[in-house]
Amino acid sequence: MADFLERISALSPERLALLANELKGRLDRVEHRLARRNEPIAVVGMSCRFPGGATDPDAYWAMLRDGVDGVGEVPSERWDVERLYDPDPDRPGTMSTKWGGFLDGFEDFDPWFFGISPREAMGMDPQQRLLLEVAWEALEHAGLSADRMEGTDTGVYVGLCNQDYLALRLERPLADIDSYYASGVASSMAAGRVAYLLGLHGPALTVDTACSSSLVALHLACESLRSGESRAALAAGVSLILGPETMIGLSKSRILSPDGKCRTFDASASGIARGEGCAVVVLKRLSDALEDGDRVHAVIRASGTNQDGRSSGITAPNGAAQEALLRATLARAGLEGSQVDYVEAHGTGTSLGDPIEVRALAAAYGDRPDERPLRIGSVKTNVGHLEAAAGLAGFLKVVVALKNRAIPPHLHLERKNPHVAWDDLPIDIPTELVPWEPSADGSPRRGAVSSFGFSGTNAHVIVEEAPDSSAPESTKPERSAHLLALSARSPEALHTLAERYATVLERTDALLPDICHTAGTGRALFPHRMALVAGKATEAASALRGWIAGDEAEGVRSGKAQSPQACETAFLFTGQGSQSVGMGRELYATESVFREALDRCEVLFRRERPESLLEIMHAPAEDDPRIHRTEFAQPALFSLEYALAELWKSWGVEPVAVLGHSLGEYVAATVAGLWSLEDGLRLVVRRGQLMQAQPD
Repeated sequence: MADFLERISALSPERLALLANELKGRLDRVEHRLARRNEPIAVVGMSCRFPGGATDPDAYWAMLRDGVDGVGEVPSERWDVERLYDPDPDRPGTMSTKWGGFLDGFEDFDPWFFGISPREAMGMDPQQRLLLEVAWEALEHAGLSADRMEGTDTGVYVGLCNQDYLALRLERPLADIDSYYASGVASSMAAGRVAYLLGLHGPALTVDTACSSSLVALHLACESLRSGESRAALAAGVSLILGPETMIGLSKSRILSPDGKCRTFDASASGIARGEGCAVVVLKRLSDALEDGDRVHAVIRASGTNQDGRSSGITAPNGAAQEALLRATLARAGLEGSQVDYVEAHGTGTSLGDPIEVRALAAAYGDRPDERPLRIGSVKTNVGHLEAAAGLAGFLKVVVALKNRAIPPHLHLERKNPHVAWDDLPIDIPTELVPWEPSADGSPRRGAVSSFGFSGTNAHVIVEEAPDSSAPESTKPERSAHLLALSARSPEALHTLAERYATVLERTDALLPDICHTAGTGRALFPHRMALVAGKATEAASALRGWIAGDEAEGVRSGKAQSPQACETAFLFTGQGSQSVGMGRELYATESVFREALDRCEVLFRRERPESLLEIMHAPAEDDPRIHRTEFAQPALFSLEYALAELWKSWGVEPVAVLGHSLGEYVAATVAGLWSLEDGLRLVVRRGQLMQAQPD
């Protein structure tokens, strides 16, 4: 230390200043890395397919809220369940249950939509097909146009462990194997196909840690975002039950509930019901999501994974490892256990696993006031155990519960497991819908999710409600009309899409401006298109219904788009004579880009003249003569046309050529970049003054 002080004392003031700046820069970079390491992750989009008709997040919430059990008998098209069923689990070649949580219609895959030939689609594992559909829907839910994702540093992390389709393919003759076999059954292709479809350049990997796969995938996606490796990420889980082999094997292990009821935490818990499903969430760092203006559904405060190591058996849970993971994740989030209100438990539904998990939860989250017990539940009681997709099923349950500020009921609980000292634990299991009350100190509502793989890999995620994004109520007037533009790959698909939009627009809470904005900016463009102009949601719905019925009314247009090369855009700027009092007034009030451009012109005009250009353009009296005086008309028209061009360009309408007549030539030259806005407007102001000085 003394040597260091002696060395710097010999430095000149200039060298000391440089050294101080360099050290400060290094410190700033370290602090930035540390801050990013713990930065919250925003959930900006989500989609799902779960048993019981949960085909989107809203339907999923309705199912959870109403306490629906989505488990049913094995569909006859899967296998001959009557032949393979036997209540005796020891009978060879049979399964001890007829029940499971199954999806309807997952085989209805449209390969052309994804640029896949029918022959290749036949060779693809249906889990890959389902994943493509749900990933596309999640991006649309996020308002991210899939055709604009190409080349972005977006990661794809998929949890997948079932290999039923591979087993089915192996039953066919070797002569049936074609060039699509390897890519069709390889697990790695699940993530790879999504990245290929969207043209993504971030990491793409498929994770298999058995039942915890999708929550581990979510954790890895968060790590990729925090490290800066990805700017956005898709975390997913998918699982389909296509053959009886695993059902038979789990029956022999006494893991399956005979009647299909997953009675997590109940005294009569007798195992799980297998289920299938798919979920995808779109993630960004919270700072990026807020900067991009994304809708944030929830925030991931922290996540973590660990391994059981040695336990009583390779598939048996390890309570000490579970508790260690819960505590580590809380520490990473900078939270106490009492600051988390609800935990979505893994919920094995067995007399062995349930008490182990409850004790771990009590140890990590149990130090809390009696009046605010930890609430726990498990979605497995609704949909069964979705295996590789189970973690994300639980995660989405917490997200939709936070959004709706209510905790849905935990099903099939009649008498609590007697191996847990419930009276000594500050834990409550809601069996009916209960409000999710805010904390007394005003801190956000928080929940957590656990997922434990039978391979021993555990995952835990802490989730927080989205920050308040309600903006102050705007006093600016609403647009008098909105453009709704829809597109699809085929005329039939376009009609189906129009039907869906009409149904949404007929709801009393439909927000036409938001719906039109997202349809125009957050959806991929396809050849078959229709567009309409409407002032109200009900008007738009009526116009859509009419178009579907074959009535293309005024303000509604449809057709097939030509190639981009055949439809290039040019801007033509008019000359003097088109001015009028109040021109651009409504656009100035409702369009921020237009307003900002016109304000810039106002500032530049005031440098040349003492008058206010905006006051002249938006004079209260229609007979105000100033707008028709050349010295004002020309700069006013120049400013209006320039602001209109900026507005069109902000919507993605870029001209390949610009033309102008008379005064319009000056606007065209400015938009083309021949000179600056300041120079262009100054020329027009001087031109107007010179012309005004001439005889009428």
